Amino acid sequence: MFDSASNYQPLATNHEPLFTMQPRFFYFDLGNVVLNFDHRLAARQMGEVAGVAAEKVWEIVFAGDLELRYEAGEIGDREFYEIFCRQAGTRPDFEALLLAGSAIFTPNTSIFPVVAALNAAGYRLGILSNTCPGHWAYCTDGRYGLMNQSFEVFALSYELGACKPSAKIFQAAAKLAGVAPTEIFFVDDIARNVEGARAVGFDAVQYTTTQALVADLRERGLEFNY
Repeated sequence: MFDSASNYQPLATNHEPLFTMQPRFFYFDLGNVVLNFDHRLAARQMGEVAGVAAEKVWEIVFAGDLELRYEAGEIGDREFYEIFCRQAGTRPDFEALLLAGSAIFTPNTSIFPVVAALNAAGYRLGILSNTCPGHWAYCTDGRYGLMNQSFEVFALSYELGACKPSAKIFQAAAKLAGVAPTEIFFVDDIARNVEGARAVGFDAVQYTTTQALVADLRERGLEFNY
């Protein structure tokens, strides 16, 4: 059964679009959609910098609520650092620790041409992500040109004070895009985030493969050179 907030229609014939309304804005999740990431790598790298075991880092940062508070904007870089140092019983270089926890991203190379083609075709694109200041600074420092060239709006959890799947972040993202929630297409790799987006009216799909995403976009009547 289709979600009542979606634009799904009965199966079309003669290759007509399955959706009666084409989205006006397209939000992409960052992690494991545009860029892949590895929290275990963060724990290992931070452990090396701090001189503690990777499992200790995991317990401090990811097993508890420290990373969540960081992503929700409750604490910033310095507060994150001070809490980590206090719990780890060590005091590594601030910049080195921040980099160790942020240098965990690799491009999802299959999706880059799709994003570039959508941008070239004139579609409005944005990033809607649970992220923290350190990770965002790393991803937008110029190493991934796509981030600054193809996306015009950035709806970031630490700036908006809410994390997916909270309705608050999706409502704020729609306001940033300047369109109604029902005019937004959103792709995320986590099912509960897709469900949260749909609950406020987004047309949302779960990312599995880039080819499946392209098929989802084609179903909505999009035309782009890919």
